[in-house]
Amino acid sequence: MGYKIKIQRVERGSTKSFYVNFPAAVAEAGQIEKGEEMEWLIHDRDTYVLRRVNKSQAVIRKKKLS
Repeated sequence: MGYKIKIQRVERGSTKSFYVNFPAAVAEAGQIEKGEEMEWLIHDRDTYVLRRVNKSQAVIRKKKLS
Protein backbone atom coordinates (compact mmCIF):
# COMPACT_ATOMS: atom_id res chain seq x y z
CA MET A 1 0.00 0.00 0.00
CA GLY A 2 1.39 3.41 -0.89
CA TYR A 3 0.89 6.87 0.56
CA LYS A 4 0.89 9.91 -1.72
CA ILE A 5 2.51 13.08 -0.44
CA LYS A 6 3.38 16.50 -1.81
CA ILE A 7 6.87 18.00 -1.66
CA GLN A 8 6.91 21.45 -0.06
CA ARG A 9 9.27 24.18 -1.23
CA VAL A 10 10.22 26.99 1.15
CA GLU A 11 12.25 30.04 0.14
CA ARG A 12 13.75 32.33 2.76
CA GLY A 13 15.84 35.10 1.27
CA SER A 14 18.60 33.52 -0.80
CA THR A 15 18.09 29.97 0.53
CA LYS A 16 15.51 27.41 -0.44
CA SER A 17 14.61 24.05 1.04
CA PHE A 18 12.34 21.19 0.10
CA TYR A 19 10.41 19.29 2.76
CA VAL A 20 8.90 15.81 2.80
CA ASN A 21 6.27 15.01 5.43
CA PHE A 22 5.65 11.41 6.46
CA PRO A 23 2.14 10.19 7.07
CA ALA A 24 1.92 9.07 10.71
CA ALA A 25 1.14 5.49 9.62
CA VAL A 26 4.43 5.29 7.68
CA ALA A 27 6.50 6.73 10.54
CA GLU A 28 4.86 4.40 13.08
CA ALA A 29 5.35 1.33 10.86
CA GLY A 30 9.05 2.18 10.57
CA GLN A 31 9.29 2.99 14.28
CA ILE A 32 10.78 6.38 13.42
CA GLU A 33 11.62 8.48 16.48
CA LYS A 34 11.60 12.27 16.80
CA GLY A 35 15.06 13.69 16.02
CA GLU A 36 16.33 10.46 14.46
CA GLU A 37 19.06 11.01 11.87
CA MET A 38 18.29 9.74 8.35
CA GLU A 39 19.94 10.05 4.94
CA TRP A 40 18.62 10.01 1.38
CA LEU A 41 20.15 7.71 -1.24
CA ILE A 42 19.39 8.41 -4.88
CA HIS A 43 19.00 5.12 -6.74
CA ASP A 44 17.88 6.76 -9.97
CA ARG A 45 15.83 9.75 -11.05
CA ASP A 46 12.57 8.14 -9.92
CA THR A 47 13.72 6.20 -6.85
CA TYR A 48 14.89 7.74 -3.57
CA VAL A 49 15.68 5.59 -0.54
CA LEU A 50 15.52 6.93 3.00
CA ARG A 51 17.89 5.12 5.38
CA ARG A 52 18.67 5.38 9.08
CA VAL A 53 22.19 6.64 9.77
CA ASN A 54 22.42 4.54 12.95
CA LYS A 55 21.01 1.08 12.33
CA SER A 56 18.27 0.01 14.70
CA GLN A 57 18.12 -3.28 16.54
CA ALA A 58 16.24 -6.05 14.79
CA VAL A 59 12.71 -6.50 16.10
CA ILE A 60 12.46 -10.10 14.91
CA ARG A 61 15.24 -12.48 15.82
CA LYS A 62 16.22 -15.35 13.57
CA LYS A 63 16.09 -18.87 14.96
CA LYS A 64 19.35 -20.76 15.12
CA LEU A 65 19.39 -23.95 13.08
CA SER A 66 20.74 -26.92 15.02
